[in-house]
Amino acid sequence: MSAGPSDVSRGTVSRETASENEVGRGARHNDSDFGNAYTGISPIETPIGAAAHRASQVLHPQSVALPKLAERRMITIANQKGGVGKTTTAVNLASALALQGLTVLVVDLDPQGNASTALGVDHRSGVASSYELLLGEVTAKEAIAQSPHSPRLFCIPATIDLAGAEIELVSMVAREGRLKTALSDAALEGLDIDFVLIDCPPSLGLLTVNAMVAAKEVLIPIQCEYYALEGVGQLLRNIELVQAHLNPTLHVSTVILTMYDGRTKLADQVADEVRNHFGEAVLRAVIPRSVKVSEAPGYGMTVLDYDPGSRGAMSYLDAGRELASRTVGVTGSAKR
Repeated sequence: MSAGPSDVSRGTVSRETASENEVGRGARHNDSDFGNAYTGISPIETPIGAAAHRASQVLHPQSVALPKLAERRMITIANQKGGVGKTTTAVNLASALALQGLTVLVVDLDPQGNASTALGVDHRSGVASSYELLLGEVTAKEAIAQSPHSPRLFCIPATIDLAGAEIELVSMVAREGRLKTALSDAALEGLDIDFVLIDCPPSLGLLTVNAMVAAKEVLIPIQCEYYALEGVGQLLRNIELVQAHLNPTLHVSTVILTMYDGRTKLADQVADEVRNHFGEAVLRAVIPRSVKVSEAPGYGMTVLDYDPGSRGAMSYLDAGRELASRTVGVTGSAKR
């Protein structure tokens, strides 16, 4: 049954009255005022605008470029607890840095070879890999393979042979410093590499020790869960031992929070505790829990290649920019 004229008029008056009450008694909307309210505000200053801007940078990498480094940075990415996003962080940070104009080498020291898989690099048994590199059978230049996803992204893959490397290294001379020798400036001369990211296995054995002796910096990914905090103390003690006996320049330069779920109080509590303990070493960029980040390795990709517009991709893009901006000596306008 259709409404009569009186029903329509009552409904109209009622809606108009409610609208007036919402904005103030006697107030009237003026359509011309809506545009004026946002005059002078950059689209990037709004949350949606900022997200769109970052997504555009991922989709159009030529639109942003980080300054070249004055000195190569070698960073060990370590945490003996498995499942905290260590390899995921290594490959996606590498991809984010390469996307923004820097040349990055990922050294896969995990026998599982997950970093090699995510970068699309062949790591079948028999391929020149980090195993032969540690034993001195190949040089770094012979073991390096280019990722098909970027001309500035390279990888020294890990094969299953690496699983036996710790046993073989035990009897070797200067066993803790073999990776440092293999990745020396002379060994990488002419490659113009800005960052070397070393992905460690989830353990504190000889492979991880080699990575810590080779690098000056340690990056620790910490999952926003309670158990993730328990293993950090042991990792820090091992870093102190390496500092005292093998590499006095080693330090924890960066901590990144991964698998953050803003819907839980626990994630905020862990984040606060980590920031209180590590201070400015913790990146402002936080990596959220993301299905896209988990799916990407199954396609032999990083999340920045798999789904450039996703939250995970944009978070790693921000983290990569922040990591590069913390460089002390750079040529260009980067700030600390």
